[in-house]
Formats: sequence, C-alpha cells, structure tokens
Amino acid sequence: MLDEALLIVALNVAAENLLGISEQRARGESLQRLVGDDPALADILYRVLESGAHYAVELRLPPTEVDEAERIVDCRVSPFDGDEAELLVEMTDITRRAQISRENALLIQHGAGRRMIRQLAHEIKNPLGGIRGAAQLLERQLLDDELREYTDVVISETDRLAGLVDRLLGPGGPPNKQPHNVHELIEYVVRLVLAEDERSLHIHRDYDPGLPLIALDRDQMVQALLNIVRNAAIALDGHGTIVLRTRAVTNFTIGDVRHRVIASIEIEDDGPGIPPDLRDSIFYPLVTSRDSGTGLGLPAAQELISRHGGLIEFDSRPGRTVFLVRLPLNEEDGVRHG
Repeated sequence: MLDEALLIVALNVAAENLLGISEQRARGESLQRLVGDDPALADILYRVLESGAHYAVELRLPPTEVDEAERIVDCRVSPFDGDEAELLVEMTDITRRAQISRENALLIQHGAGRRMIRQLAHEIKNPLGGIRGAAQLLERQLLDDELREYTDVVISETDRLAGLVDRLLGPGGPPNKQPHNVHELIEYVVRLVLAEDERSLHIHRDYDPGLPLIALDRDQMVQALLNIVRNAAIALDGHGTIVLRTRAVTNFTIGDVRHRVIASIEIEDDGPGIPPDLRDSIFYPLVTSRDSGTGLGLPAAQELISRHGGLIEFDSRPGRTVFLVRLPLNEEDGVRHG
C-alpha cells in the first residue's frame, strides 16, 4: 500500500519476502527505490494517481539481501480508498514462467537453426566434390605453370569451403560420455584462452566444490565451453573480468523434462553486452556482430550442450553478460512433462 507521495504504508508477508525488507523497515520508504528506480513503475504509479484507472507492467527486481538473483514480476497498480493508502500495488513473481518461455524459445531457435544449417551445408557440399575433381582433371591437362596457378586457386578455395561446411555440420555422432570433473574442463579451457590473449584479462572463479563428477563427452564439452569463454574474451578485447561460476540447482526444467538436480555453469563478463538487435537470434548460425566472426561458435555450443540433454541460456546488458550452461547431473532422473 502506498500513500499519495508514493511512500509505503503497509506490506504483507509475501511483499516482504519479494522485496527483501520487513514492513517495519519499509514504512515511509519509496517503493521505486526498492525496485531499482524503474521508470516504467514510476510512470504507471503517477498515471493511476491522476486517472484512477488500473494499470499493469512487467518489472525486473534487483537482487536483495534475501535473494541474490534478479526476478521478473507482473506488477498491477490500482486506486485504493483508505485512511493512509491511495494505491494498491500487487506483484506476482513470474521469473520461472518467463524462464520456461525463454527456454522454449531457445529450443525452437536451436531446432530451426540446426535444420537450416544442415540443409544449407549439404546443398553446398554436394557440388564441391565435383568442382574439385574437375579442377584436378583440368590441372593434369595444363602444361603452363601460370595456368596451373588458377586451378590451384580453385582447388584451395574448394577445400576451404569444404572445411567451412564441415564446421557448419559440426562434430557428428552421439557424445562419448565418461565421468569428468567439470572444473578441470573449465580450467583447461581457461588455459587455452589465456594462451591466445592474456593482456589485462582477469579470471575470477566461484566454483561449487560440492558438484559431483558428470558424465560428459570431454572433447564436445571443451569445445562448447571454449566457444563461450573465447567470445567473452573477445568482447572484452583483452581488458576486463570473466567470472566462472558453478552451482547445483534442484528441481530444474529443461524443455519439457524436469530434473531433480542439474549443474549450472555460468560464464560472465563485464563487457559492452550483446547488441539488442542480435539478442533474439544469436543462436542462429552465421549471426555475428564481429567483422571477423563466423557466427558458428554459439550455435555449435548449443548443439553440443543439447547432445548432453542440456541448454545454454543468456542474459545481457551493458556491463554484464552471462551465459548459463544447464547440464543434467543424471539424465535418468529427468521426468518428462506435457
């Protein structure tokens, strides 16, 4: 409940839990300050005061002392006729619902991208063998070394395109899973990235020592993590911090399968963030913001993680981009819904 100055006059227990503050401490405080001075909230609060109408908005609540994660809430504001209160603000935590919706969108995007890239790759690869063979036959007929330079170009460019297509198709076959310590794999990836470009790159580790061994294909997992960590390093241009974080998360749903426990591997950087116009398509192949990029790293990583029953999610804003690799600890524990 808010008064006409938009200060809190009352909170119920659910609101105390959501905002991470007791009613006693909250009385007389600004609700806008507690939710991070969101301009969208300020706008509808003033609208309801002025018009007496009902309004709703979706908000992102900043981390609190109680909850360290950002949450998404559906906020409804109504006029209220009370002794002190002028407005009734109702908030519903829709974080998990929004996350499930986002996961489903990522899975759909991954499936569509995978079909598109495989069709494209096969269409390109089929004639490449014929072109290369014809160029080799022609080269044998040419006596002039100068003319052979042209066939050499045709053959080398054909080989280059064939290599690109192989990368588009990605490593084939099911994962060869063996028990691995995921922290050892992460550290191996860090050594590879730092060998490419140390400069002023800082690596901060926040590992959960309680994570058990996970059945993984080492090569596929290293490649997936390498693609993500390398992207973070490139985004920082050698100057910044990468945070590597692991956690065990209970009762987590990936797609339509609910898992008793999963491993969450987070790769966070303090770079400029993903351009807004690319955020809905970064897992599609050939989508990149870099002139020198191929746009294959993230789609390949998503494909490799999906082979382990997992999913890659992300959240990005200037100063904080985090990719979250979700991996079932034991796929046999999953319960399918729907």
